[in-house]
Amino acid sequence: MDIEELQTFVEVADAGGVSPAALRLGVSKSIVSRRLFRLEAELGVQLLARTTRGAALTEAGATFRDYAARVCAEIDVARETILPAGDLRGRLRVAVPLSFGPTHFAPILAEMARRHPQLQIHTCYSDRFVDLITEGYDCAIRVGYLQDSNLIARRVGPIHGKFVASPDYIKAHGSPETPEELVAHEALMQGTEAWQLLDGDKIITVRPQGRFKADNGTALVAAATAGLGIAYLPDGLTDEYVASGALVPVMTNYPPPPAGAYVIRPPGQHPARKIRVLTELLIEYCEPAPHLAGVDR
Repeated sequence: MDIEELQTFVEVADAGGVSPAALRLGVSKSIVSRRLFRLEAELGVQLLARTTRGAALTEAGATFRDYAARVCAEIDVARETILPAGDLRGRLRVAVPLSFGPTHFAPILAEMARRHPQLQIHTCYSDRFVDLITEGYDCAIRVGYLQDSNLIARRVGPIHGKFVASPDYIKAHGSPETPEELVAHEALMQGTEAWQLLDGDKIITVRPQGRFKADNGTALVAAATAGLGIAYLPDGLTDEYVASGALVPVMTNYPPPPAGAYVIRPPGQHPARKIRVLTELLIEYCEPAPHLAGVDR
């Protein structure tokens, strides 16, 4: 039984169709269809029911999917075990934040590809919350404050940010000095997130309100410089604006607590070696870089 056929079946089962699976695998839809046909012919059973919306697992397919996934995982571990030390191959799918991801994390991923010429790296840059399991990603780089989940996280570096507003906004509305005053101001946010502030060693949580929201940190920088409100933004996005005077730090007596950059992966006993290598490379680059900062993603 061909391992590529098993891997393709697992991808189609998890992605819910031939087209998204082909995109994940980086091959044509016709190749995916041929592999599925050969696997079903060899097993003598229908694994997938094709529909107008994609593909649904049959009862036999649902049972076989778990076995096929375990076989693929064991083969991956076996391949890693017999490879020369440091050599990686196969494919690594990574979700990375769009806000400064192309400038801060893309060079690190490029360095990983340079060091491992047999490894395929497929990266999705987006500030939306990517579902690693449903969408078939090996891991994600996330920055800020992590939400509780069943995913496994490894911290790779520090994150620093601050509250900022434009001089025009401060001139028109004043500069808040306390958490109570901050809540009364117009906030620029990614969603309905809470903001955390440090009062000495004590963490205070406030829930700001605002009419301008965006799922991208760069867009919030534009809104802040336009004088629309106060934003909590990473230093990596605001340093040049603060240096030029286009943005001014506020709430300096109540700074946000330090956050972190993390590698997130689906639950499992042991991470694949390619994820471990990426994690170590990120630590190598990020830990000595105190200017690195991230949006709350």
